[in-house]
Order: sequence, then structure tokens, then C-alpha cells
Amino acid sequence: MAWHHVRVPRRAVPQEAAEPAPPLDRRVLLIAAVLFVVLMALSALYGFHRDELYFLDAGRHLQGGYVDQPAVVPLLARLSSMAFGVSLPGLRLWPALAAFATVVVAGLSARELGGRPRAQVLAAIGAATMPAVLAIDHLLGPTAIDVLVWATLAWLVLRVDRTGDTRLWALAGVVVAVGVANKHSVAFFAAALLAGTVACGGRSLVANRWLVAGVVIAALGSVPDLLWQAQHGWATVEMTRTLNAENGGAGNVVVWVGGQLIMTALALVPVWVVGLRELWRSRRPLRRAIVVAYAVLFVFFAVTTGAKIYYLAGAYVPLLAAGAVGFDARWTARRGSSRPLLIWTVATTAVALPLVLPVLPPKDIGWTYAINQVPGESIGWNSVVGAVHASWTALPSAEQRQTAIIAANYGEAGAINELGRGQGLPRAFGTHNNEWWWGTPPARDTQALVVAPGPRDVEDYDSYLRRFFTAVKPVASLRNSYGLHNEEWGGHIYLCTGLRGPWSVIWPRLRHYG
Repeated sequence: MAWHHVRVPRRAVPQEAAEPAPPLDRRVLLIAAVLFVVLMALSALYGFHRDELYFLDAGRHLQGGYVDQPAVVPLLARLSSMAFGVSLPGLRLWPALAAFATVVVAGLSARELGGRPRAQVLAAIGAATMPAVLAIDHLLGPTAIDVLVWATLAWLVLRVDRTGDTRLWALAGVVVAVGVANKHSVAFFAAALLAGTVACGGRSLVANRWLVAGVVIAALGSVPDLLWQAQHGWATVEMTRTLNAENGGAGNVVVWVGGQLIMTALALVPVWVVGLRELWRSRRPLRRAIVVAYAVLFVFFAVTTGAKIYYLAGAYVPLLAAGAVGFDARWTARRGSSRPLLIWTVATTAVALPLVLPVLPPKDIGWTYAINQVPGESIGWNSVVGAVHASWTALPSAEQRQTAIIAANYGEAGAINELGRGQGLPRAFGTHNNEWWWGTPPARDTQALVVAPGPRDVEDYDSYLRRFFTAVKPVASLRNSYGLHNEEWGGHIYLCTGLRGPWSVIWPRLRHYG
């Protein structure tokens, strides 16, 4: 028998064993726990933010999607209200947990890059001191979850890079599915990572059934939202156009570029810049893909969407991790100390604290409002509800039975519905975003108390309301006890009588997005 006729069974070539990652340093968990404790300790010092009041209201109307977001955050708000009632610490437990996890993921990312304990600790400190994380994870909102999802997806990419285990793409699909059920932007990050991997020569890493499985799983996360959009005229498209018109323009590009410098502590800007360089110089497709994704989305968000500066916040977590590993290697080579960098990190973070966390008395935050409106929009909602309650109870009971309370923005509607519920106020009907979709006032209501924010010219708003009512009379002004000139300051409550037609005709004309 000739040897060349012998058929040898084909065996799978054993995969080269992955280089083991260093153990995760326990101090990473400690840093994450400290951040969690700080956020929870500060959670009730001001009040609810207008968005949080809206999310609580949305949680009472659970559905597959909303005009301005998918379903995850309203679901979390509903779970919080079921467990804790209308509670600031209860609501803000979720973002504090997201912050904890984000810091741990930063340490894990440094570990996947071969980072030793000092690098892992620096990466964790970098994530924990990011002004973006401190500001975003102090409140419940989609961005708190979004930052964690982006960071987790990048960590899984780095883990596939180290281990070669492409089965992790299925887990990445689960992460993206949760992400798109929370906020759409992670789909852009996932697509950019995939395109970057192929462009950098990593086609073999993604051309497999596990990547296909991950894509299918990720797509399933968007199904509830897509079904809702299809049933509601793709309302998010119209809202996105409105937001782009409000936020776009050449000036926004300048704000965007400058804003990226304050996503991390200023002292750590060189660290994430080094991270970009280290990932690119590695010449490994998946590591380079993170750089490509960052660069593509940096340009895309700045030029195309007129985006908010925090849209890329989650991408800085893997960059900080890579930079921490690079810096640690240099310290080891030079036998230097990381203490000066850590001191500068703490110092620059301390300077930013009044802008991102409620560390000042409410009466002293007026100067911060021009830079960051979030703390100021967490002040004065009890005063708004009190003014509405006084205006409502001033009406004779016969008039109350035919009067609707209408709020011009979702913050006012949420405040009345959540904070005013225990004061006997009826439900407020909102004309803003998804509040509009939750129903019209009953036909018996032929007049309305309309709550509108300031600053606005009373006569101009009178003219607007007279399109829908024959008589419009301001009955109260909106103020807060701290003298803070936020969005509600200078607003009014109007008693509007003589409805000019049925609500089925009037209500569509009142809808507005933004």
C-alpha cells in the first residue's frame, strides 16, 4: 500500500494558549465601593432632576419605547418606585451601581491589557474621577447605563483580543442588546468597532458564527422599541430632527472638541492620549479597532449630529485603561512614583466637584448654572407643585370638576404627577415628548390650568394660549426659595377658559418635542 494513498483524519489545530491575565487587584473594588458610597451619600441633598421626574412618570406608563428613549430607564424607575416609593436614594441606587460597575470594568480592561496592580488602580481611579461619570451617575438617566455598556463592550473586545475566544461575541451581543434597549448610541459604537476590526486586518476574528449570533442577539434588544416606533409614526425621527436643529451648528463643533478635554480629570488627559497611542501602536486588530471607533465617532458626533459632549464618555474608559498600562510600564522602567499624577488627579477633580455633584448649598450654585444646568434643574420642584396646588385649590369645586391641569414640559408634568400625587392634585396632562402621547384631557374639561416655564414674555404666551382658549389669565408665578434662575423661574400658571374646540382637535396642535 502506497503511503500517499493513506487518508489521515483531519484534526482541529489546538489554539495557542492565551497569555494569562494578572489577577484583579482588590483595590479596584475598594475604589468602586468608595465611589458608590459617595454617590449614595449625596443622592438626596438636592431634589429630583426634571428628567428623573419624567422617568418616574414614564414608569407608570410602561411600554416598548418612548419618543426620546427606549424602555430600560422607565422600567428601572418603575422598579424603584415599587420598592422604595418616590425616593431620591431609591431612584439613584441604579446609577450608583452603574458607577461601581464602570470602575470595576476599567480595572478589568487594564488587566486584559496585561496591566499589573498599579496600572489597574490607576485605571480605576481614572474612571472614578471622571467628571462625566460623577455628573452622569449622580442621576438616573439613560447615559449612566450607556457609559457602562460602552465600557463593558470595549472590555469584551480586549478580552477576545487576549484570549482569542470568539465565543465572547455572543456575550457582547447581550451587552449591546441591553444597551440598545436603553439608548440607541451603543449601536454606533458596536458598528464602528466591527468596521475598525475589519479595516485593521481582523476579518478572521469576526467572520464566524459567534459574531453572527452576537449580532442577532443585539438586534433583538431593539425589537420592542422598533415596534413602538412603527405604531407611533416613528416619533423619534421627528424628535431627533428637532434636537439636531437645537444643538447643531458650527459653534457646537468647538464646544464638542473642547468638551472632550473635561470628560476625564484634566490631569489624566495625557493618560488617555497615551492610551490611544498604545492601542494603535500594538498593531493588533481589535486594539486598533477601539482607536478607529473613537476617531470615527468623534467626527461623526461633532459634525453630523450636533451631539452633547458626553456622548463619547464611555469610550474613555478603555482609553484610560490602556494609558494606565502604558504609564505604569514607564514608571517601572524609570523606577518612578505615580504619586504626583494621583495628587494632580485628585486636585483637578476637586475643582470640578461643585459643577458635577451637589456639594454646595443650593443657594450658592447660581454661578454654576451657565456651565452645567443639571444641579440647578434639581432645585425648586416642590415650589412649583406648591404653586399649582394653591392655584387649583383656589378654584371652586364646581370649576375643579371641569378643569384640566396641563404642563408645558415633561419636568412640570412629572413633578405634578409624582410630587403632587400625595397633595390631592389630579393628574397633569403634558404636551411635551411622551407626556403628549399618554392621553388627552376628558371632554368635560372645558378649561385648564396651564403651567409654563420661564423666562418668557407673558403677553407672547398669552397670545399662544389664546389660539386654544377665549380667555387667558395669569394666576401665579413660578419661583424657588433659593432665588435660583433656572428654567422654571419666571414661569407662570394660567387659568384658561373657553376651549375653542374639542380636545381631539386642540391636542394635536399642542404637541412639541425637544
